Parts: sequence; C-alpha cells; structure tokens
Amino acid sequence: MENMRNLLFARALMGTSLGFHISYVAFGIGLPLLLFISELLALKTGNDLYHRLARGWVRPMTVLFAIGAVSGTIISFELGLLWPRFMGFSGPMIGLPFWLEAFAFFVEAIFIGLYVYGEDRLSRRALLFCTVPITIAAAASAVAVISANGWMNSPAGFSLSNSVAPGARLAGVRPWRALANGAWAHEALHGTLAAYAACSFAAAGVYAFRLLRGDDKALCRLGLTLCLAVGAVVVPLMLITGDYSAVWVAHEQPAKLAAMEVVPNTVRGAPLIIGGWLDKRTNRVRYGLPVPKMLSLLAFHDPDARVQGLDAFAPALRPDANKVHPFFDLMVFSFFVMLAPSFWFWIARWRKKGKGKGKGKDVFSSRRLLISIIIASPFGLLAQEAGWMVTEFGRQPWMVYRVMNVSSGVTPRSVEWVFVLFALVYAALTAGLLRLLPAHGRIRDDKEGTC
Repeated sequence: MENMRNLLFARALMGTSLGFHISYVAFGIGLPLLLFISELLALKTGNDLYHRLARGWVRPMTVLFAIGAVSGTIISFELGLLWPRFMGFSGPMIGLPFWLEAFAFFVEAIFIGLYVYGEDRLSRRALLFCTVPITIAAAASAVAVISANGWMNSPAGFSLSNSVAPGARLAGVRPWRALANGAWAHEALHGTLAAYAACSFAAAGVYAFRLLRGDDKALCRLGLTLCLAVGAVVVPLMLITGDYSAVWVAHEQPAKLAAMEVVPNTVRGAPLIIGGWLDKRTNRVRYGLPVPKMLSLLAFHDPDARVQGLDAFAPALRPDANKVHPFFDLMVFSFFVMLAPSFWFWIARWRKKGKGKGKGKDVFSSRRLLISIIIASPFGLLAQEAGWMVTEFGRQPWMVYRVMNVSSGVTPRSVEWVFVLFALVYAALTAGLLRLLPAHGRIRDDKEGTC
C-alpha cells in the first residue's frame, strides 16, 4: 500500500514537472528558429524590419531559456529522488544523451550571450552567424533528451545479466547504440517539429491579437506572416512524421496502438475510431465514429490487415485506453485546428495578390481570420502535451518497455512533501514568466509604434 502511495505521488510530480517543462522548452526550441530566419531575411533583403523583429524576440527567448534551465535542473533532481531504482538500472544507457544535452545547452548559452550583447559591437553577418549555433543547439538539446525517452520505449544497447529478474544488471553496455535506439528517429523528428509548431502559432496568436486590437503596424504584419509561414511548413510535416510514428508503434508496441485507437478486440480490417469511450464492463466502444478499415490501412497499408486488440494482452499489461485515446484524438485534432487558419491566411494572401494592389480586402484587417488565428494559437502547445501523454500512458505499465515496470523504479520513501514543494516552485516559475513576458516581449520604435 505504501509503495502504491509513493508511486501515485511520484508519477503526479513527474507529470506536473514535465508538463510545465515541455511548454517552456517549446519556446526555447522554436524562438531560435524564428530568430535565425528573421536575421537571414534581414541580411538577404536589406529590410531592417526583419532585424527589429528578431531583436524583439531576444528578451522573451532569454527569459524562457533561463526558466527552462531551472525547470530542467529540477527534473534532473527529481529523477534521482523519485526514481532511484530506475536511474541505478538505466544510468549507463541514458547518461550519454543527458551529457550531450548539457553540452548543447552550454553552446546555446554562449551564443545567446554573444547575440544579446553584440547588437552594437557585431556586424549583421556576425549576428546571423550567432543565431545558427543557437538554433542548432536548441534542437540538439531536444533530440538528445528525446533519445532517452526513446530508449525507454525501445531499449537497446545492452544485455541483462540474469533475464528480467528484480536483481537484473546491465551487461554489454553500448551507449551509442542505446542513443540511436529504434524509437529515437521518429520521436526526435516529430517532437522537434511539434516545438516549432507550438512556438510559431503561439507567436502568431500574439501578433493577430495586436492587429485585432488596432496595433496595425508593419512589424505586427511581418511577424504574423513569418510565424504563419513557419507553421504552414511545419504542421503538414508533423502529420507526415506522426503517421511514421504510428506505423512504428503498430509494429513495435501493438498494445499502445490498441489503446491509442481504442481497439478492444483483435480484428481484421480494423476501423479508425474518432472519439469514443471504452466501456470496460461490456468491452465495447461507445459514442465513437468509426471509419471502416481505415486503421488497418493507415497502420499496415492494407485495409484487411489484422490489428491486435487489447484482448491480446494480459490485463496487467494493457494500457488504459480511456487515458490514451482521448489525448491521441486531441493531438490529431490540434493539428487540423492549426492547419485551417494557416491555409485560410495563405489562400487569402494569394487571392489578394492576384487581384492586384488596392483591390480586395486586406488579410490583416479580416476580423474573422485574426480571431481564427488567435483560437488556433494555443493548440500547438496542447498537441505537444497530448502527444507526451499518449507516449507515457501508452507505455504503461512499463517504465522501460518489457524490461522494468513503473512500480519497480519508484523510490521506497514517502514523497508527498516533495510533490507539494515542487508544485509550488513550478507555480512560482510560471507566475514569474507570465509577469515578465508582457513587459519584455515588446519592440519600441518612434516611427512604427509599439508591437
């Protein structure tokens, strides 16, 4: 009973911490890309507005970088404090990606410092050069950490000294093989693109709000256009990489697929269920909209392919479909919510351009379009959070897939007070962030006004 209580609080604390951290990191990865694109366009076109746009992102980026560093440090402590058995077992495997993440962090910090304080000391080419390692290091940090999660989903690079017994120890450790595990490529690609989408749409929502409020300045128009340009490229790529990830899950983690798509029974020609809830008493899906044979087609490229249901696995080894499936649906739904206003914006721009200057309605003054962008702006973050929930709940009850279950990795000590303490810390961090960003996320210019 005590172990179950510890497990509950440890999972709650880790979930809370990572939930906050993922949101911070989304901007820490996405803003450097916007910074790089803006400085590149400033140098290429000679339009100084792009440079001013980039400089307007500097302070929010540094604030989020600092808060992300603090939250990441807290999580590193939590791993050792809450999951000592897991860390003792897997440390030789996931130590390398965390070391690489730390190295990328310091590279990013160095060049952020050069970029921030080099405005009056460095040339525009030098400033652009600084944004390159910032962008690469930010993405590399994400890729390195995601590889550790990938290893938990697809453990590789080791053998066990005595099968999977509680006293098992690692043998034949190959850290680089563990880093390049089977889940790493698709998780890293999809996760990094998700951060770019979350950041670009959140920033687009800010610019759309300011335009809607009447701050019809050239800088706001340029910022909105650039953010939606990034979003228009990234969101379709997310759908493609998401499909790639789902195909991998179908072959390597069939229990997770059954929970994601709420498949209670093994069947050929499995339908894709949109919405729905698994009634565990009758083992039937209620309130769902089935699309005949679509799941078999998407997962195995064969409309009559056999899809394993939850009934193919022992009850103790089944993920909870009612936790996994709603988050999976939210993640997919979020993609289309973001895609719709982006598509609308670019079609409107294309039609406006075709009619010629001075003809037709300006897309930046379309109230409905701007409202739709504002509505879509938080869905990138929602998609990230939902995707993480799918990954973690879908792997249950395993902490390391088919090697260590979650209850075996938790600390034997009471952690209730730790949960309260760190929850307060994250609340304080978020409150400080919300207070700092409005004050620092503005650009002032006498000619163009404030945006």
